Amino acid sequence: MILHIAADHAGHALKEYLVSVFRKEGYEVTDHGAHAYNKEDDYPDFIYPAARAVGEASLKNEDVRGIIIGGSGQGEAMVANRVLGVRAAVWYGGDRHIPLLSREHNDANILSLGARFMDKTLAEDVIKEWLAMPFSNDDRHVRRIKKIDGDVNNE
Repeated sequence: MILHIAADHAGHALKEYLVSVFRKEGYEVTDHGAHAYNKEDDYPDFIYPAARAVGEASLKNEDVRGIIIGGSGQGEAMVANRVLGVRAAVWYGGDRHIPLLSREHNDANILSLGARFMDKTLAEDVIKEWLAMPFSNDDRHVRRIKKIDGDVNNE
């Protein structure tokens, strides 16, 4: 599986850690930046290229996912969800079942994390669980995803 990872300054340290972890785990990781800490950077500059890569690959049914990281993960998910083929879910702590449901029910292909609300070990564990969770492929979920992707008539 290919992972596209991106973060702004608030998520930079966590991103660096996760890139190292997932490369050691055998994932093909593309690091879209930020490649250095700069408190004045703008998250869309890093998130959009990662989301575009995930969206394009997803539309070709390639096995690809994305991890995007910011202070809360909210703005990052907003950027990602503007890209065709992307279904980004936000998680910034709390019930660990929430990101799993984003995979199982929504076939989320990007997980947007709030770095200010979790430590690196929690982030790593949740991402591993999220990556391992399959999409249910239930008819109702497939129908809903088609609607998300613009096929409102399910044709």
